[in-house]
Amino acid sequence: MAHPKRRQSKTRTLKRRTHDKAVAPTLALCPNCGSYYVYHTVCPTCGQYRGKVAIVKETVE
Repeated sequence: MAHPKRRQSKTRTLKRRTHDKAVAPTLALCPNCGSYYVYHTVCPTCGQYRGKVAIVKETVE
């Protein structure tokens, strides 16, 4: 394994870490029920994915 001869500066370390950050997930509106859901996942409210029923949800009345 490589062994560094000099200590890396704070600037160099921070430049490398500029892309390491938390990103909020992209949300979309469900065309069926109108609630928000994360892209490429099943809608947690109605259970549809790309216009088809993926999970059968029971209605609570």
